[in-house]
Amino acid sequence: MLLFKHQPPAKRAVVFMWGELSNGGISNASRIAGGFGRTMPAMSRPRVLLLADRSRPQVADVLRELLPALEKRADVVGEIEAKGEPLADAHGASLAIAIGGDGTLISQARRLIDAGLPLVGVNIGRLGFLAEFDPKSLMEHADVVFGPSPPVHEHMMLAIEVLDDRGGKRHECLAMNDGVITAGEPFRMVELAFAINGVPGPTLNGDGVVVATPIGSTAYNVSAGGPIVHPALEAITITPLAAHSLAFRPIVLDAESEVLATVMRANPGTAIVADGRIVARLGVNQHVRFKRHHRKARFVVNPSATYWRILLDKLRWAAPPEYRER
Repeated sequence: MLLFKHQPPAKRAVVFMWGELSNGGISNASRIAGGFGRTMPAMSRPRVLLLADRSRPQVADVLRELLPALEKRADVVGEIEAKGEPLADAHGASLAIAIGGDGTLISQARRLIDAGLPLVGVNIGRLGFLAEFDPKSLMEHADVVFGPSPPVHEHMMLAIEVLDDRGGKRHECLAMNDGVITAGEPFRMVELAFAINGVPGPTLNGDGVVVATPIGSTAYNVSAGGPIVHPALEAITITPLAAHSLAFRPIVLDAESEVLATVMRANPGTAIVADGRIVARLGVNQHVRFKRHHRKARFVVNPSATYWRILLDKLRWAAPPEYRER
């Protein structure tokens, strides 16, 4: 259900997303720690569209906490359920706020990619690697987040295409973290032949491959032994899954590279998976093409957070063993 209150079109607009759901360094943005305490002047008040999954108790609680304070700064123009289908009309919005976990932020980044809206992530999930704010920090940095120039980092996305044996396009999708060719049931090895920018490359025998963006390098990629790539970089990482070779190591390519994987041997369950979603089953002589998408996801960053602290605090990067006292 969509409810709208008509507002003058000249005012800024904000999209508010509520639901569930791998960050950038901080630019020299203002670190003003403003609150929600005072009402914004009428001419500078943003217009807010709420996308809410009220079936989740945590979301309803956060909504009750933030909405009265938000209304002191903004005009709430409506509420839409946070779903995965593309948002055909952003209703004049200029900012999106996703409340949930990293999964919500990833799905809504894909959903709004064509609108070019910056996203603010408010974490109520388990990790909150991408969703850098919680309700308290959002209030603390309200002057920055809802100001005229919030600090925004842009992150590259992957365009993934599945081609048949004649090169015809069968499926296409967008991924923020990664595209994964997985062996699937009955879990025998698959064989993939790679070409980089049209140049024949290696052949992989193993459980599949992870092709990741920098922002996604700390997800499946790092679990599979791939490198952590700073999200301010633009690159594509190829990481094999259980390669039957001691020499097939992960590699980082420049973002303009085009990776083509041809399926030489497959299982009935072999599939291409994008951000954890099965896109299509794959058969012999089919191809999967990975390349940079022409648009980027845009995230508003927490002025008090840094990428290195997030790695240390949330992923326990380089954490030493716990030694006993002698």
